[in-house]
Amino acid sequence: MTVKKLVRPRALLLDFGGVIVLTSHRPGWEGKLAEHVRGLLDQAGIAVPAAEQIADDIKAGAKADSHWKDAMSRPFAPRELTHEEFWGDFVAGDWPKAARDAVVANAAELCRQMGHMKSHREIRRGLLDLLDAADAANVPVGIVSNALSGQVHLDYLEAHGLTRRFAVEIHSDKVRVRKPNPEMILLATRALGVDPAEAWYVGDNFDRDVLCGRRAGIGSAILMEANDTYKMPYELKLHPDAVVADPVGLLELFKAVLREIAA
Repeated sequence: MTVKKLVRPRALLLDFGGVIVLTSHRPGWEGKLAEHVRGLLDQAGIAVPAAEQIADDIKAGAKADSHWKDAMSRPFAPRELTHEEFWGDFVAGDWPKAARDAVVANAAELCRQMGHMKSHREIRRGLLDLLDAADAANVPVGIVSNALSGQVHLDYLEAHGLTRRFAVEIHSDKVRVRKPNPEMILLATRALGVDPAEAWYVGDNFDRDVLCGRRAGIGSAILMEANDTYKMPYELKLHPDAVVADPVGLLELFKAVLREIAA
């Protein structure tokens, strides 16, 4: 754990993937989603592309989305890709018009289904203890997360009884901007009635999370290590205020700062 002088947080803002949960891809998700799409088109009486083509186009669309996200770390205030753009442009660009129109019309629910099918999520060790400590210290906790479908995150929180543990949830698809756009953090701090300089933001990426915190004037930008933390899409000479391995380390940091202030 690397530490520099940290502010006493009046709010704790967390990324979802990599901080609240660890995410891993489910093998074969493209084929499962392709069958779902095929059924949707069949039910509408629309000429259906071959199942293999649907799966290939879904896989290609996801890859294009990944590259797009890397590129969107460069602008100061990037917007988020819409559900309709993902399905109409990245997946179904070469499909017959009727099929393309059908997936665009159902794009929000298809993105939700894709999120559930694509990834397995597991609450990170120490997260619940961290939430308990924040509650005890009267520090509200919020979520600030990029997401093609933030509803997937909300579904997960509801399924695990965590919805009421968070005072605010800012998801990029809902607010139409994405990190490192500073507005993502500013929306959360405004909702909580705190100054960004009095808050912590914790994320697992340099180019989206630490950079977003710096742009928003966050009090302390903290990097939590996860699967792809050090796989940066481009060189970025930017240093967080602290680096922790997991929520257990973040809890230790949180308690240490509170003790220091109390002393």
